[in-house]
Amino acid sequence: MIDCPNPRLGRQTIDAVAKDGIQLQVKAKVTVRTNLERILGGATEETIIARVGEGIVSAIGSSVSHKEVLENPDKISKAVLAKGLDAQTAFEIVSIDIADVDVGQNIGASLRASQAQADLQMAQAEAEQRAAMARARAQEMSAQVEENRALVVLAEAEIPRAIAEAFRGGRLGVMDYYNLKNVQADTHMREQIAGGTPDSV
Repeated sequence: MIDCPNPRLGRQTIDAVAKDGIQLQVKAKVTVRTNLERILGGATEETIIARVGEGIVSAIGSSVSHKEVLENPDKISKAVLAKGLDAQTAFEIVSIDIADVDVGQNIGASLRASQAQADLQMAQAEAEQRAAMARARAQEMSAQVEENRALVVLAEAEIPRAIAEAFRGGRLGVMDYYNLKNVQADTHMREQIAGGTPDSV
């Protein structure tokens, strides 16, 4: 009788995951008889344990649901025996008995949760990137507004100089100047009534 896995090697169970994402933890006992024809040069007990363990993992992994395995554990035994795992070994497998089957973690749910967390972090990073770009764009637009205001102030500063040059060049008379001042005063008054506070020239 061979324990699979061998507890002396540190493993207590063979862990495998069914297609529904549920992990099963299995212990098996393999009954063997010595094959005298292969006792010399044939693979040993460790090979039997490794092959049976691999067969159990494969059988559980091909099961649609872990419930199938729990309801019919001998399905694993039949699937493993059908593989002829004792070929070229010093033993002939007589039977494989599933001693214990325990339900482990929900690996599928854990993977889905990890993926959802990763997707959330990616979405948050993308949202933060878009927000940073929006803040940078807002600062850029604010700087543009300030620059335009400075240009307006510079342009308004040129008005008195242009009026003085028009006086000197004879293009603007005294009455024209007074009429201009009246228009500016009238405009200023109307803007104040309307709620504006523009600077007078």
